[in-house]
Amino acid sequence: MYREAFTIPCSIIRGGTSKGIYFLENSLPAPGPMRDKVILAAFGSPDQRQIDGLGGANSLTSKVCIIGPSNREDADVDYTFGQVSVDKAIVDWKGNCGNLSSGVGIFAINNNLLKPVEPETTVRIYNTNTDKIIHVTYPVRDGRALSNGDYRIPGVPGTGARLIVKFFEPSGSITGKLLPTGNVKDIIEVSGHGRFTVSIVDAGNPVVFLKPNEIGLKGTELPTEVESMPEVLKLIESIRSIAAEMIGIVKDRSLATSTSPAYPKIGFVSEPQDYKNPEGALIKKENVDITARLCSMQKMHRAYMVTGAICTGAASKIPGTLVYEAMSKRARESDTLLIGMPYGPMEVITDERKGQIISGGVYRTARQILDGSVFIPESRL
Repeated sequence: MYREAFTIPCSIIRGGTSKGIYFLENSLPAPGPMRDKVILAAFGSPDQRQIDGLGGANSLTSKVCIIGPSNREDADVDYTFGQVSVDKAIVDWKGNCGNLSSGVGIFAINNNLLKPVEPETTVRIYNTNTDKIIHVTYPVRDGRALSNGDYRIPGVPGTGARLIVKFFEPSGSITGKLLPTGNVKDIIEVSGHGRFTVSIVDAGNPVVFLKPNEIGLKGTELPTEVESMPEVLKLIESIRSIAAEMIGIVKDRSLATSTSPAYPKIGFVSEPQDYKNPEGALIKKENVDITARLCSMQKMHRAYMVTGAICTGAASKIPGTLVYEAMSKRARESDTLLIGMPYGPMEVITDERKGQIISGGVYRTARQILDGSVFIPESRL
């Protein structure tokens, strides 16, 4: 029988400040080129607009989550994350998305992968990308995870149920080390541009932290402002590519953009400063401990990734890092760091004992937007 397309059940869920497509593991081909082709077709990649798929045409909305039951004693479900390139036929499986981790339990509960209990259920999640355990606690009623509530996170309209997202032993998510180079600071030299101070920290995901003044910025710029500076973006990517080679994510820095576009992450941090968010509201320096911006997939992140926040929190516990040196005195004496990200303060809680990062936690909201099926054209495969 002639068939133009086949369908795969999926859900679209907003988790934190990201949005992703969630699939049951048994609904997709086994890991490999065919699975990637199916996912790229579902998203409409490669295409700058992703006009022929479910993707939202930027890195925050071009993400895939694959969920299945876990055989581990310490986990209820296994969760695999993929960063789907918008304009290239690439799915990067190296790291995790912390924001979308907050949606995993909603998908798992609503697809009967575990039996929830009222009034709250903690879903134990094993992230296969980073070999780490994540716990997310959800309010539950009548066997369903609830989304309504009065908690607000910067970068998301409205309010939702407050979800506690906790990452256990987040250090060394990809590189195996909290400090992949062994140093709290390194110097990266970019031909024709000079030398740049960086702190490379791996917790949740590896992040390369920069000083904004060294790349010609104040540190308070909004993502759209930085994206209007193509030479700055190009410089940031050059530094990221060199760092990727330094910490062993790629063998050749010239291949970093094509073979590992999502990892490591990169961004810049500075002392607490006043700035205006994208909605024009003034964020006062007294209400944040550090001013920070992150990049993802060669573009500025519109908000701040959760794994980036976990890494920033971990870096704040390491004397000598750029994060430690830039943050407020209050934060140095607390387990809580208020990150001044583009939309406003984002709270991260870091449990550090005797130099070891035991856990990192954030508060998020999440909501299921769609439950249905995506059509995959046979011609794409």
